[in-house]
Amino acid sequence: MFLQMDTDLNSIQEMKEAVSRAKEAQARFQEFSQEQVDRIVKQTAQAAYQASERLAQMAVEETGMGVVEHKKIKNDLGSLGVYESIKDEKTVGIIRTDKKEKITEIAYPFGVIAGIIPTTNPTSTAFFKTLISLKSQNAIVVSPHPSAIKCTVEALRVCRDAATEAGAPEGLIGWISRPTMPATTELMHHQDIQLILATGGGGLVRAAYSSGKPAYGVGPGNVPVYIDRSANINKAVKMIVDSKTFDNGTICATEQAIVVHKNVKEMTIRELKNNGAYFLTGSEKSLVENVISPTRGKLNPAIVGRSAVKIAAMAGLTVPSETRLLIAEEESIGKEIPFSIEKLAPIFALYTATDVEEAKRICQGLLNIGGRGHSLALHTNDENVAKMFGLEMPVSRILVNTLASIGAAGATTGLTASLTLGCGSYGGNITGDNITARHLINIKRIAYGIKDVPIPKPAQSIEKIGSSEKIVEQVLEKTSKNRMEIDKEMITQLVKSVIEQYQKS
Repeated sequence: MFLQMDTDLNSIQEMKEAVSRAKEAQARFQEFSQEQVDRIVKQTAQAAYQASERLAQMAVEETGMGVVEHKKIKNDLGSLGVYESIKDEKTVGIIRTDKKEKITEIAYPFGVIAGIIPTTNPTSTAFFKTLISLKSQNAIVVSPHPSAIKCTVEALRVCRDAATEAGAPEGLIGWISRPTMPATTELMHHQDIQLILATGGGGLVRAAYSSGKPAYGVGPGNVPVYIDRSANINKAVKMIVDSKTFDNGTICATEQAIVVHKNVKEMTIRELKNNGAYFLTGSEKSLVENVISPTRGKLNPAIVGRSAVKIAAMAGLTVPSETRLLIAEEESIGKEIPFSIEKLAPIFALYTATDVEEAKRICQGLLNIGGRGHSLALHTNDENVAKMFGLEMPVSRILVNTLASIGAAGATTGLTASLTLGCGSYGGNITGDNITARHLINIKRIAYGIKDVPIPKPAQSIEKIGSSEKIVEQVLEKTSKNRMEIDKEMITQLVKSVIEQYQKS
């Protein structure tokens, strides 16, 4: 107990020192020009890219998750891929002038950003969050996942050394080398943290949103993929298998369940088997269900990022060594149905839809148990089907005829290169965008008057001069005292006429 308290206290102290250094460094960095910032960002991205393969190896060795070759691709995307997407953006000083509307926009940074890094994509996310923070003139202090400390810190060290060599103030990139939950919580609540970039489990993201700080968090990605009867089945299945097995399914945008039109189901199953899928029998399915979710409603973290062969062995099954995927046919949807939840492993549920309407209902059901706002994949050659899903599905990204896992992150699509994918209001997030540098700047505006708006004088209220009825009574009272006979109706009309003329003047 006392040892844990010491660990927590040391971690908190390290965090406070890192935030203090980052605050001082950011104050200096804020005075840099766009050219200086861009030079630092470019050199940092290049250094990260050069260390890509080494860090991929470190990540797999430390976490036991994923595939080295695939993690290298993610590191490449998180470094040079992200750099290419942000290099031309203006993020310092005056960033836009609209001469017609006479508006000048000026960017200014948030300050010190707290970066929370997941165990599934530790090095690539560290690269990504560091680069977009630097591009927007912010400092960053990172809390690595406890299961990926070494590789995450090494990725940050590569970025720090390159940035410092390029002229960045020391302390601009900081981290907690012995992260604990109390230290991470205090980091998010620290008075000198102005923004949180949270990537991780649902509890951590909720903690970020409840910290009282602006935060970009992401929800789970229980991504359905629908194979329409118009799809090119050979291409579609190859993409789906390649996507699902990419880094053993550790990207949140990876497909989680296949929904197939009944007219092409037989062909789809044949192609899945040709691409390394192993279809589970009824008894085998039950065994794997207990490995996916020993406690119903909760994912077993031991399967995350593991190979299909290893997961089968965990269930006591022996499958061919070339097996890439485990698939079971499913009809039910619910958090208590293991094959229908987000699995982050090369395991698929296969649902059959009699038509497009049923396919939409199945996809909606899957999204409603944990993937709302994230992404949906679609393989079709019918543009009307794509538009229909785009209009009706509660997601932020519809990925058509591509690999959802890396397509959502911008590798195979025109989407912004990013490793933090917003889920919008569907998923309880502030944005559905792929998060990038522009989300880490504030904009103030100088606006000149360009339109004349006539401001009318306020009308004199009747209350100030008295109501017509009250004035008539006063007149009658005086005339009564003077014993004058006067027509009350005539006086009323006369008084009203005078008041109306007065109000018009």
